[in-house]
Amino acid sequence: MDVTIEAEWKSVLKDEFNKDYFVKLTEFVRDEYKTNTVYPPAGLIFNAFNLCPFSDVRTVIIGQDPYHGLGQAHGLCFSVRDGVDYPPSLKNIFKEIELDLGLNRPSSGNLERWAKQGVLLLNATLTVRAHLAGSHQKKGWEQFTDTVISVINREKSNIVFLLWGAYAQKKGESIDRDRHLVLESVHPSPLSASRGFFGNKHFSKCNNYLAEKGIRTIDWR
Repeated sequence: MDVTIEAEWKSVLKDEFNKDYFVKLTEFVRDEYKTNTVYPPAGLIFNAFNLCPFSDVRTVIIGQDPYHGLGQAHGLCFSVRDGVDYPPSLKNIFKEIELDLGLNRPSSGNLERWAKQGVLLLNATLTVRAHLAGSHQKKGWEQFTDTVISVINREKSNIVFLLWGAYAQKKGESIDRDRHLVLESVHPSPLSASRGFFGNKHFSKCNNYLAEKGIRTIDWR
């Protein structure tokens, strides 16, 4: 099956695209876009990969579902398009960056600037029906993104994985802690951020690790 995705990712994931589950997933997703409003726009499903080629990956942030409101999702976890109000979790991410690094909250919640520096902003599920959280879960996306994590874990070294909340932590259980840095905390959601997300210093810890390994750090502004 021909999948429109960045060339390096297409190469490392080529075996996945012809598996039965992925063929069924593709059929499901195509039908959903024809019959319902689905986010992100179809051309941005693989935006996280297109903006962050495999060879560039230095840090991975794992989310769950795309945003399901109008104009929010554009293929990067936690990120919203320019001009869109920050969702609560993103607000708290920027608050922790300010606490940790002293950087003021940026004018835009569009995290493409992170992706272009080697931050893979990976949702576990890459599509969702409008206003229906979780509607595309257990259709095959999780198997695909598990493979993405597995390939990074196996083929690369010294990657920083940021796992926020129980869901992301479970998804990252198989990551080799001797080969990579895995940072875990509660989710930045308002329901949990005050119980360990604020003060986790993940952004400075990430950069300190990368610097120690001689890898270019991330500008978290």
